[in-house]
Amino acid sequence: MTIADTATNTTPRGTNRQQAARDHLWMHFAKHSPLIEGGSVPTIVRGEGHHVFDDSGRRYIDGLAGLFVAQVGHGREELAEAARKQAEKLAFFPLWSYAHEPAIDLAERLANYAPGDLNRVFFTTGGGEAVESAFKLAKQYHKLTGNPGKYKVISRALAYHGTPQGALAITSLPGMKTPFEPLVPGTFRVPNTNHYRGPEQFADDEEAFGLWAAERVREAIEFEGPESVAAVFMEPVQNAGGCFTPPPGYFQRVREICDEHNVLMVSDEVICAFGRIGSMFACEDFGYTPDIITCAKGMTSGYSPIGAMIASDRLFEPFSKGDTTFLHGYTFGGHPVSAAVAMANLDIMEREGLNQRVKDNGPAFKATLSKLNDLPIVGDVRGTGYFYGIELVKDKKTKETFNEAESEHLLAGFLSHALFDAGLYCRADDRGDPVIQLAPPLTIGQPQFDEIEQILRGVLTEAWARL
Repeated sequence: MTIADTATNTTPRGTNRQQAARDHLWMHFAKHSPLIEGGSVPTIVRGEGHHVFDDSGRRYIDGLAGLFVAQVGHGREELAEAARKQAEKLAFFPLWSYAHEPAIDLAERLANYAPGDLNRVFFTTGGGEAVESAFKLAKQYHKLTGNPGKYKVISRALAYHGTPQGALAITSLPGMKTPFEPLVPGTFRVPNTNHYRGPEQFADDEEAFGLWAAERVREAIEFEGPESVAAVFMEPVQNAGGCFTPPPGYFQRVREICDEHNVLMVSDEVICAFGRIGSMFACEDFGYTPDIITCAKGMTSGYSPIGAMIASDRLFEPFSKGDTTFLHGYTFGGHPVSAAVAMANLDIMEREGLNQRVKDNGPAFKATLSKLNDLPIVGDVRGTGYFYGIELVKDKKTKETFNEAESEHLLAGFLSHALFDAGLYCRADDRGDPVIQLAPPLTIGQPQFDEIEQILRGVLTEAWARL
């Protein structure tokens, strides 16, 4: 095909974006058959504060901060300006045995935020890569310190830790894993901290439930053999399944168990870091110090992609001498533009006191959403900070859930579209029992809490009537 032929076959940009989306765009985690058959692709064109706007001009509350990302909200010119200035000065240079100023500055800042001796920052371009990096580091660290048999990893039921092959192996969602098996071997599951569906004997004693769940970690390590287990991966508040918070004492006991068996404790904070729960790192909100933190998303509020694995001095020590090397990296890890945007984003968070805002307003957000407990379809409202899940049930008294077909019909067939049509972008999720998840920008307050609750009330009332 000649250049002239190409020009002849090129349609003006924007002539028919819906058709172009159907013909060429491969969306993530999306069912494309409805689109191939002529369905429309929701197209977001602009963001402002806690709202986003579609190509027809309709406005929506961004109840998920994009994807647990937009901590400071949309349309912040300061962040766009930080990206422009850095791109003019140095648009790109890798961290492969070289450094640049934005990465140095951001690494120092993250280390200062992190608890304990977590002082070494390894940059990635996103959360899945951060988890992958932590998995590889855990295995190499044990090899370098005389424990070559430690390669297994423990995570919790229903937990999501990313899509790269290693991170996907740690992920505990069978439906997401089956198409890509065989995966990295040696990953095992323990119960999560879903108190709502925990053992009946702990219904009135959350602390006892937490200790029971923590002991399942010890049991799994000892069953597999402590000499073979490298690490335990846990989110401070587990996302998949619907915002499972840790019971009192849970993480403290898990920390003790890991120390007893020389197992690394990884706090996967891809969602929970940077104010989503309150503090810059949520492990501090729950009073534990891990060996590794993985983070991404809110670090730049989504204005540019970046992630990080933050490791303790102890884990870095074997790499500080001789010719020992962590043979791992990413072309765009710690990208100078992204690092500069992260610094500006963290400036905004500090200047506007967003971490304290979440700590102050989180209880009011939960109290507002808990009003929905009077609806027959709402079984449980759980979460903390600006991160909540609403579990939907067929029977409140028995906690009977929906079967797979019913969940598909309820969530994909009605709620996702109905909530969006009502002006609220959030997540209706069936990875586990059906839940609606909310994680809005950290800038919102009581008026927006009330608006979200009213939209949810109207749509869930209609959903129950349809059932």
